[in-house]
Amino acid sequence: MKISNTLQYNKYSFYGNDSAIQNNNGDKSIKYTDNSVEEENIEIEIEKLKKTEEEVIAHENTHTAVGGKYASAPSYSYTTGPDGKSYINGGEVSIDTSEERTPSDTISKMQIVRAAALAPANPSGQDMAVASKASQIEMRARQKMNNDAYNELNKGKDISVYA
Repeated sequence: MKISNTLQYNKYSFYGNDSAIQNNNGDKSIKYTDNSVEEENIEIEIEKLKKTEEEVIAHENTHTAVGGKYASAPSYSYTTGPDGKSYINGGEVSIDTSEERTPSDTISKMQIVRAAALAPANPSGQDMAVASKASQIEMRARQKMNNDAYNELNKGKDISVYA
């Protein structure tokens, strides 16, 4: 037995164009719109945007949590997805890297600043730069503290290199 009205796909598009089904007589009376591939691509893009948003929020919240009083609340940048919704695609936390009143307080603060900068699982280049700056400030504070201690120990002593 031979079936003469077998349906065949006429065309298929990855861009959501109309696809048609035709029978052996060339009749395209049955039409449909195949948006499944386009919809799938949109869903994939939305999932990527959601994943990026989650990662950015986690990254910035980690800075804030570890930085404590020296860190600001996160601020975010956004992009519009194919669904018209806004998604977070970047962020930043400001952190106070100024020196404190005493070298000891500066050292403590810079240890927190460095820990906050390096706290996320994948620190950015900017995070690494902040950590480096905190280390340099801490090192200067340690030098000052050592110099102050040395001067205090030798106060009132007449030290001569020619003695």
